[in-house]
Amino acid sequence: MSTIHRDNDDLHWGHSALAVILTTPPDAPPSLVHLAVDNRAVHQTGQHHPLVEIQVGGHGRAWSGARSTGTAVGRRLRYDGHHQSAEDGWQTLRVDASDPGSGLRVEVWFRTPVGVPALQTWTVVHNPTPDPLTLRAVSSLVANLILPADTGADDLDLHWAQSSWLAENRWRRQPVRALDLPDLDLPLHGHRSRDAFVVASTGSWSTKHALPVGVIVHRPTGRAWCWQIEHNGSWRWEIGERQAGLYLTATGPNDTDHQWRHVLAPGAHLTSVPVGIAVSDGGLDGAAAAITHYRRHIVRPHPDRQALPVVFNDYMNTLMGEPTSEALNPLIEAAAAAGAEYFCIDAGWHDDSRSPRWHEMMGDWIPSTTRFTHGLGEVIGRIRAAGMVPGLWLEPEVVGVDSPVGVDLPADAFFQRDGERLVEDGRYHLDLRHPAALAHLDAVVDRLVADFGIGYFKLDYNIDSGAGTDRAAASAGDGLLGHGRALLTWLDGVLDRHPELVIENCASGAMRMDYAMLARLQLQSTSDQQNPERYPPIAAAAPMSVLPEQAANWAYPQPGMSPEGIAFCLVTGMVGRLYLSGHLDQMAPDQHRLVADGVTAYRGIRDHLARALPCWPAGLPDWADPWITLGLRPPTGDDQPTYLALWRRPGADPKLTVHLPHLAGRQLQPRLVYPHDLASWHVTWEAEPGRLTVISADTVPAARLFALTPET
Repeated sequence: MSTIHRDNDDLHWGHSALAVILTTPPDAPPSLVHLAVDNRAVHQTGQHHPLVEIQVGGHGRAWSGARSTGTAVGRRLRYDGHHQSAEDGWQTLRVDASDPGSGLRVEVWFRTPVGVPALQTWTVVHNPTPDPLTLRAVSSLVANLILPADTGADDLDLHWAQSSWLAENRWRRQPVRALDLPDLDLPLHGHRSRDAFVVASTGSWSTKHALPVGVIVHRPTGRAWCWQIEHNGSWRWEIGERQAGLYLTATGPNDTDHQWRHVLAPGAHLTSVPVGIAVSDGGLDGAAAAITHYRRHIVRPHPDRQALPVVFNDYMNTLMGEPTSEALNPLIEAAAAAGAEYFCIDAGWHDDSRSPRWHEMMGDWIPSTTRFTHGLGEVIGRIRAAGMVPGLWLEPEVVGVDSPVGVDLPADAFFQRDGERLVEDGRYHLDLRHPAALAHLDAVVDRLVADFGIGYFKLDYNIDSGAGTDRAAASAGDGLLGHGRALLTWLDGVLDRHPELVIENCASGAMRMDYAMLARLQLQSTSDQQNPERYPPIAAAAPMSVLPEQAANWAYPQPGMSPEGIAFCLVTGMVGRLYLSGHLDQMAPDQHRLVADGVTAYRGIRDHLARALPCWPAGLPDWADPWITLGLRPPTGDDQPTYLALWRRPGADPKLTVHLPHLAGRQLQPRLVYPHDLASWHVTWEAEPGRLTVISADTVPAARLFALTPET
């Protein structure tokens, strides 16, 4: 159960797995000064960052610089009280504060799943004054990262990730002092720094450049904080330093980075984007486990979360947007024979033109009359007759510039800048704040479900809006925030009307891989990467930011591959949601059997995926690492196997040794899960140090999936 009590000016809140302390002095702003698994090394006295930072027109900042902290409103906030509640396994705390200078009233919300060392937080800003106020930034999280005595920033590592099309999830570890946080001898100067290490993204592709996820680890103790900004648009997080220590802030859009301003009318309120943060004393892997537990609590309930069906999609390295009856019919038969349970027809099913410019004409989502000999319905009937659930690709938020939908819908149903429609890559962008845009998309989805029995949609999104739309908004960034929230409401409505429908989140692969979207949708495309040798670091790092059971990794074996090449592809798919493609219909019987064996092996381990916790025995992968590893271990106290995936790429030494601390001291017998009947890899286990040594065969690339089961 949650507990809350006061100790002088300190407010203590939490449960058995989480300790939170907020200081609430009468003459200074309230502040979050302790966030950990327990009360050891509780907060230090002195000045701390305010609980909320708000930039308001006419008030500005109290300390200029590159940081988002130091706002005048934040400095003037004073604690007004708090309220706690409990419901459905969650504990909630609301802290109230107000600013006498601007008149703003602020609520800071925290909620935590009981037994999980993590919380979700957001800010609500109210304007009780008779005058409108222009907001330019509102923080969702400001946390003072208090460390044990006699330690400081020199003992901290930051883990963060760049991400780009075809090269997602490129994590790096850097000492904090190697960032933009040199030791300035702040006590001598009597001031805080003016700088910070900032990671930000602008536009509707929330993960096109970097991930809204990060981890800080205190090397001497293993204390770690892992956070994620749960927003499908612009965001920023930063790490900075003041005399009292390091701080972390996380926000949605702001004026400086994202052209965001919001006019808060009298009596109105604004809610910031949510941020999740998890804590651990187990270093990076412990923080990853904590945020994984938290993600499972915020994801929408859905039958897919337990079933985890195998999806075949006809696109990647296969039909590549050219589906026809002649091409699909043998693929349907081969996919079903391999064990696929869903079959998704990707881009092109709606295209009559057979032109490279087909995307400029899409938007009405009417099946092609030229691609399917007896109509799309006949092909979908074949999918269903083969025992699979039919699916279709959609790019719902856009309309081709030559589509009749661009004329039929009102001009205000599209993104605009300075009175002109936004155009990107031959597409207009729908504005889902407009009822006509919403009605259009609802009609499309409901028609396809009713007419064809569609049970799966791959929702793609192949343009980035930039800062956003200034139609009916105080700024382009404000319009984008409104659209992003309207998109989430639309998705909720679709799933409310069609609760069995499975929806994949895709945006040119993983350009919008965030937990605003993934709290609702069932799968996440992890990449568009077509080279199987480039995919393992993407797939292995994905569970740092996506639940394993949501991470849809392409496995696209081809008839021209060697048996080791086919197995390499399958292992990549099996460590997340197996997302199958490839010309299975053109394979020799032995090749097809190797694919089917991989599907069978995946179906044997997928129950474990839904509760697995990721770990990286060789560390989070670098892009060019010759060996890539990913462990999927059971929760503490569960004696189920740890599944260990190993990829050997060109240039790798045949021998690899890794450490598995969670299995140290236990006897176990490694068992090969997949592939069988290929060259043997020699595996030895040393229990006391928890060390596994693998000697592989000479063939590269090659991959294996092992089960490591402790003896009881």
